[in-house]
Amino acid sequence: MSRYDPAAIEAKWQQHWDTEEVFKAKADPARPKYYVLEMFPYPSGNLHMGHVRNYAMGDVVARYKAACGFNVLHPMGWDAFGLPAENAAMERKIHPGSWTYANIANMKAQFRSLGLSLDWSREFATCDPEYYGQQQALFLDFLEKGLVYRKAAVVNWDPVDMTVLANEQVEDGRGWRSGALVERRELTQWFFRISDFSQELLSALDGLENWPDKVRTMQANWIGQSRGLRFGFALETPAHDHDRIEVFTTRPDTLMGASFVGLSPDHPLTKALEKDNPDLAAFCADCRRTGTSEEALEKAEKRGMDTGLRVRHPLNPDWHLPVWIANFILMDYGTGAIFACPAHDQRDLDFARKYDLPVTATFEALTDPQPIADTALVLPKSEKVRWINHFTGLTEATGDEAIAATIAKAETEGWGTGVTQYRLRDWGLSRQRYWGCPIPVVHCDSCGVVPEKKENLPVKLPEEVSFDRPGNPLDRHDAWRNVPCPACGAPAKRETDTMDTFVDSSWYFARFTSPGAATPTDRAEADYWMNVDQYIGGVEHAILHLLYSRFFARAMAICGHLPGTAAEPFDALFTQGMVTHEIYQTRDAQGRPVYHLPSDVTDGRLADGTAVETVPSAKMSKSKKNVVDPVGIVNRFGADTARWFMLSDSPPERDVEWTDAGAEAAHKHLARVWRMASELAPSLPQAGESSAEAAPKGVSDAALARLAARTIHDVTQGIEGFAFNTSVAKLYAFTAAIQKSAAPASDRAAALRILARLMAPMTPHLAEEVWTMLGGTGLLARLPWPEADPALLVDDTVTLPIQVNGKRRSELTVAKDMPKAEIEKLALADVAVQKALAGGAPKKLIVVPGRIVNVVV
Repeated sequence: MSRYDPAAIEAKWQQHWDTEEVFKAKADPARPKYYVLEMFPYPSGNLHMGHVRNYAMGDVVARYKAACGFNVLHPMGWDAFGLPAENAAMERKIHPGSWTYANIANMKAQFRSLGLSLDWSREFATCDPEYYGQQQALFLDFLEKGLVYRKAAVVNWDPVDMTVLANEQVEDGRGWRSGALVERRELTQWFFRISDFSQELLSALDGLENWPDKVRTMQANWIGQSRGLRFGFALETPAHDHDRIEVFTTRPDTLMGASFVGLSPDHPLTKALEKDNPDLAAFCADCRRTGTSEEALEKAEKRGMDTGLRVRHPLNPDWHLPVWIANFILMDYGTGAIFACPAHDQRDLDFARKYDLPVTATFEALTDPQPIADTALVLPKSEKVRWINHFTGLTEATGDEAIAATIAKAETEGWGTGVTQYRLRDWGLSRQRYWGCPIPVVHCDSCGVVPEKKENLPVKLPEEVSFDRPGNPLDRHDAWRNVPCPACGAPAKRETDTMDTFVDSSWYFARFTSPGAATPTDRAEADYWMNVDQYIGGVEHAILHLLYSRFFARAMAICGHLPGTAAEPFDALFTQGMVTHEIYQTRDAQGRPVYHLPSDVTDGRLADGTAVETVPSAKMSKSKKNVVDPVGIVNRFGADTARWFMLSDSPPERDVEWTDAGAEAAHKHLARVWRMASELAPSLPQAGESSAEAAPKGVSDAALARLAARTIHDVTQGIEGFAFNTSVAKLYAFTAAIQKSAAPASDRAAALRILARLMAPMTPHLAEEVWTMLGGTGLLARLPWPEADPALLVDDTVTLPIQVNGKRRSELTVAKDMPKAEIEKLALADVAVQKALAGGAPKKLIVVPGRIVNVVV
């Protein structure tokens, strides 16, 4: 081979690894295991550079841990259910499964081209009946243990697509796909009891020491523990069987600033009132066309309607407050009713100003107190304030102190109870769509909701479906829907809702331990492989996916599918940064931007010579066309170049900017390593010579041996600390040192063999090639990690700065154990010192061993 040819090299070694089944994992109790997992991808059809970065990081860890003697599990699968496949089915007139499996085949080929150390024998897609059938078995087990239940709940409803939408799928009050105004509708849905685990999920975060602090904080905020007061306002006149309105508040200390009591449009009292009041009914119907997310409520104009009801203040029965329906109050947090203190809550203040309701401050800042205008005074609870009118007699105290005093008074006097509340709600899993895991229950007129028998699982999706009109095709599929009741045999109907796709990704890590098991897990395999030792993925999944997975692990342990030790499934978590690229654009006749692919731009111009505007680097986006095709990069430079660049250019937790110049520089460096090896190979003993002569020798050159030991140590430290870029920097330096070295060819070849072993996790194909070219035997992928000789890591020299009259003029490198007298002689002989002395003698010469030499002239 006359030049570095990554296409030939990479194909050859990938074939070797496959033939030898190097990465196939098998449980071995005699060996320590290591389970490394990257968040599995959605099969969109093509890899992007974010995939390359994510999976290159995981591959470095997997290959390194294998070299360190661990029995490594590094699996791959596909998060394959979801709406994009249904969209494709409608647009292309094909079945969602056909589109999905074609994409999987395409992406798998792309993954293979990267040379990842994946155990493909464990591959599955969540749309495989074998996988979702076991998910249905889990559902039935959860149902038996009371971990899943059915109830009526208010949801986001898309009236065009006729499906429930998650809060994240509501954009500016409209369905993300249809663009229709979303309605809040009450439907009977299936729910996981995740809220029962709120305190446990929160407390356990403290033990996740190998998770990023920001992720633990995001999870804690989502769970949202708060201490507050639950109490009631007595109605002046009972209405519709209600004589009081219960509220929960996290700021009971502001009770003396109460302005009104607010009800959710979905509160039971509201629903009773609207039956007799057409105007109120119309208002509530309009409110229900707003999404249920906090963001939607924040953005929505604050609107309300006076019910005409009045309640008594719990601290003063002569103080009456009006009862309003307000569009910003949700039924599923607290009690669906609030007391409003506009002076210290911005939403309450906006509402009060709009409807001319009173605004009464209960505290003010200690410094620069200001009257309440259009901005509510909201201060941290930990900040000390001056209380204007607190019924416990407080004058200066923090909000936390005032809250505690209020709760204590309420409980002592018997009009309220201190309550710990959580923001975390139960997880609604019902979705009105086809391409998802069917919920395995049957509805019988006689028996009610009946679980399907496990021997009848999987409940498979029907193949013959039509997407020619909106709504769930399962509702229209009589042959699939109409079945006998599993309990009594009478005609019944299947549940047509399918599961939220978050369910699919909430337990896949456990299924990878035994993907062919006839139950959700094989306990022996799960006991051996769990937990995931290192989990890697984007921070965009820091809340819901990780939270749901933590819940599922607990639920699976309760049902006996995982050991209790796996309640926290991911021992360590790493969230990588994004891959970014410049945006190239021109303008159309109306001045609107027209985006162009990087591959269409050369030296700032399109093929027809049109100059393009360059916009600063941003996250790669198909809409902005600032995407780089990994397949094109692999074809042009090779997989090792793509991997090397992704690992070298930035700390892995930060964003990395893809540039052609950077990729070309990485390729040139790898070509240099190959060239160095190819030039040295002919000078080494050949296979036909005696075994003693042909056996690879170690590094005998002292300087090169010392540098090799230091590089082994530093690269190891970098990989262990997820500082891959620093490891790569050390390898650059080691390569340059080998190239410049005057050591014999055998020493330089030995150093290159060490370099190849250290590069193997990052650039495995080139590493195997260099190793073989230079006489190494066996696959690098199966060799142990090199160890540094501790003796060579001890520096036996020290560099001492020389100061003349307090200013640094020179330095000396001497043996650590050199006597002071010898150091003095060397210092006086130094050129800079001689110049300063100008032939004279120093007034003082002070040597501080190991630190400094001071010369006073």
